[in-house]
Amino acid sequence: GFNPWYQKKKDMVTTASTYLFEATQKRFFFKNVSILIPENWEGSPEYKRPKHESYEQADVRVAAPALPGRDEPYTRQFTECGEKAEYIHFTPDFVLGKKQNEYGPSGRLFVHEWAHLRWGVFDEYNEEKPFYSGKSKKIEATRCSTGITGKNSVYKCQGGSCITRSCKRNSTTNLYEKDCQFFPNKVQTEKASIMFMQSIDSVLEFCNAENHNQEAPSLQNIKCNYRSTWEIISNSEDFKNTTPMTAPPPPPVFSLLRISERILCLVLDKSGSMSSSTRLNRMNQAAKYFLLQTVENGSWVGMVHFDSEASVKSELIQIKGDSEKNKLLESLPTRASGGTSICSGIEAAFQVIEKLNAQIDGSEIVLLTDGEDSTTGSCAKAVKQSGAVIHLIALGPSAERAVIEMSTETGGKHIYASDNAENNGLIDAFGALTSENADPTQKSLQLESKGLTLDNDTWMNDTVIIDSTVGKDTFFLVTWEKQPPSISLWNPNGTLTEAFTQDTVSKMAYLSIPGTAQVGTWTYSLQAKATETLTITVTSRAASSSVPPITVNAKMNKDTNSFPSPMIVYAQVLQGYLPILGASVTAIIESNSGKIEVLELLDNGAGADTFKDDGVYSRYFTSYSENGRYNLKVRAHGGTDSARRSLQYPLNRAAYIPGWVVDGVIEGNSSRPETTEDTQTILENFSRTASGGAFVVSQVPDSTNVSLPDLFPPSQITDLDATSEGDQINLTWTAPGDDFDVGTEYIIRISGNITDLRDNFDDALQVNTTNLSPKEANSKETFAFKPGNISEENITHIFIAIQSVDKSNLTSKVSNIAQVALFIPQADSGPDETPFMISWLVSIIKKKYQIWVGIHRPITSD
Repeated sequence: GFNPWYQKKKDMVTTASTYLFEATQKRFFFKNVSILIPENWEGSPEYKRPKHESYEQADVRVAAPALPGRDEPYTRQFTECGEKAEYIHFTPDFVLGKKQNEYGPSGRLFVHEWAHLRWGVFDEYNEEKPFYSGKSKKIEATRCSTGITGKNSVYKCQGGSCITRSCKRNSTTNLYEKDCQFFPNKVQTEKASIMFMQSIDSVLEFCNAENHNQEAPSLQNIKCNYRSTWEIISNSEDFKNTTPMTAPPPPPVFSLLRISERILCLVLDKSGSMSSSTRLNRMNQAAKYFLLQTVENGSWVGMVHFDSEASVKSELIQIKGDSEKNKLLESLPTRASGGTSICSGIEAAFQVIEKLNAQIDGSEIVLLTDGEDSTTGSCAKAVKQSGAVIHLIALGPSAERAVIEMSTETGGKHIYASDNAENNGLIDAFGALTSENADPTQKSLQLESKGLTLDNDTWMNDTVIIDSTVGKDTFFLVTWEKQPPSISLWNPNGTLTEAFTQDTVSKMAYLSIPGTAQVGTWTYSLQAKATETLTITVTSRAASSSVPPITVNAKMNKDTNSFPSPMIVYAQVLQGYLPILGASVTAIIESNSGKIEVLELLDNGAGADTFKDDGVYSRYFTSYSENGRYNLKVRAHGGTDSARRSLQYPLNRAAYIPGWVVDGVIEGNSSRPETTEDTQTILENFSRTASGGAFVVSQVPDSTNVSLPDLFPPSQITDLDATSEGDQINLTWTAPGDDFDVGTEYIIRISGNITDLRDNFDDALQVNTTNLSPKEANSKETFAFKPGNISEENITHIFIAIQSVDKSNLTSKVSNIAQVALFIPQADSGPDETPFMISWLVSIIKKKYQIWVGIHRPITSD
């Protein structure tokens, strides 16, 4: 039922608000909390209609676990340190308080996850590197601060009985064995840190510059250049815009919002400029595609045309089937003339919506325009305050920029389509406008979207893959500019399908496959009957409401940018909440004038990619050709035996409490539920395309007669790793590229002090890299060297970092810092472990040294 769920959620956020307030030195608390209730839940008078809130844009998603039984809370985080993450995923059992034993009080954990989401900090633990060799010359648990005390032990339970034993050393790593865990003392006095283990009663603060543990291989150190979480938070815009409060904060105010039927009005530009470059016809093709295939049944749709004034062409009609769709199709504009008055169009749309519903809250306006309109500012404030969501489809280079603000501030999408019909931009734009509150299994998904300019009688032949997660409501659409092409489509059995329905007025033909389309490779042939551009678009919906379909969605790291700052393209390929690995993912970026740049996106944990194998494929974009709008489109393809569904846990999931040390005795929790089957499942072939919206670039120099100067350094190396072997150090890393990730040379420096290496890299001892020949970008680099003499005394570790240099002598940021210990760390004493120490890399330490051979007496030598 809703009431216990709501009460638990309310309790969690209320306690989190107080905890957050104290943790942030009386600066931040939760003031207003909106809870979005699904449409299929029973109604109540206290429920309001959402405004700009939607499930897709929620800060916290409450959804079933990615895999049954795996209730670990986590934050979907793949952007850079200090940048806002995507969302927090809590499961119903976690919200209902059924997982407190495993994860601690839910309010405290919410603050831990909120810091990930809002301020882009990372965990101060690392499940892949739970221990490290500390300056103390002991094996230490990865944690912050080091004031957190506890025991390192192996705790195993079988058949109702449990055993505790000392941890054994792994002979390869010289650290503890795989099953060893750190069990914190139940009673502590240490106050930091919330990003390590907020479930410890005494922990009330984030680690700061004074108590931060720079030695530990925590994700925070690796991703945030060894800076503490509090340093990142206190450098945020939130922090800069606030001062500490003197009074305690008020309790959060909760609003209950219930998702209801989608209400949407198309506001279509039919001004004189729409008559050029076949714009009017392309708009009508895309709008028909939206009405026939994209918009969900049950939605209410109206239509307004505008030039210098607006006219209502259809009041809101609820889409139930073909008859309602056909009525709207008949309302599309047939000719273009007149000026451009965007405000007239939007105001007419408001009147259409108000006739059905007294509130505009949560309704959507899809505004397509190709012209500038200097009067748009006159309605901007009213539009932003209306509660409506404005989606902007900007057609051509002159579309009004003031509307971008309306779109951004109301939570709408902003998509750009050039006049190059071959890029299929308008159809992609309308295809991206699925409901943000619809169940993923009900949404239309693009499997293919491509165009080609052909000579008379030439062919466009290719295939489309329909995988088993889709197939319902499958739709093939072909468009042309001059004459209908001949169209042939064969199903995977090689059977020719029935003829397409032709719409010669709109110059398009389409075919709906009844029932569920056959899984496999569909083959099509289009033959042009004139020299012209043909396009094909294929969409489908999930085959089953119980099996999430494979999806791709894409975004840039920001909406506006100025040269020469790089941008990052991100594409998530998922099935439900599970990442898809090994896919071939490409980004197609189109400039204002229709120039195309194609980038291969990578999920390799290097360069722009934050985590390897998390289903997020990333790449730097630096190939700016002009000022103005650019549009992003992404293709994802899974070939035979290459794509895999990962059952691996999220890399930054919440820390599981293994148990507590109480009066010197471990009181253990049951083991964390892990996936017992293979962590990766081979997938069948699949293909998807998706629009990633538009972004605007400024300050690009004119490159009409000269090429742009090379102002882009190589990307930062983020995966440097070091191991010792005898008296040499072996390094591995991923080769960066010249312009962020596209050939380069290396500077390797070493130091006995991690802070000196980070802050004064150029002063550190340089390693001879004469024999190191850089490989192609994204290749695996390896290099071995003997460190020679380091001037610092009493050093316990060697720290290593790299800079890369391109042909224009531009240098990258200093890499992450790798380290090797100059000793074998001492393990906790136990019946099967005797403390010992071997000092190696003898040439490095200039003072007297001791060498222990086995466990014999020490030999002292000068």
